[in-house]
Amino acid sequence: MQCPKCRGNMRTYERNGVHIEQCDNCRGIFLDYGELETLTRMETQFHAAPPPPPPAHGAPGWGAPHHGGHYGHHRQRSWVNMLFSS
Repeated sequence: MQCPKCRGNMRTYERNGVHIEQCDNCRGIFLDYGELETLTRMETQFHAAPPPPPPAHGAPGWGAPHHGGHYGHHRQRSWVNMLFSS
């Protein structure tokens, strides 16, 4: 199969049941019919917030001072990373 953009060689990958064609030359990604909807559904499930854990007995409540914590920001993994991770 040839890439519709640059006519390079296309390779097909299957990740989590999703078939993805990627060009070896321009690295373009092409999806079969219905795969975008599948990816959208997977993204929604991936980013769904898990239920909050029950409060521990004797633990400080919300808004209590936080001692000795780390205040950095953690980058959330993308569903695209999930598809292309081995």
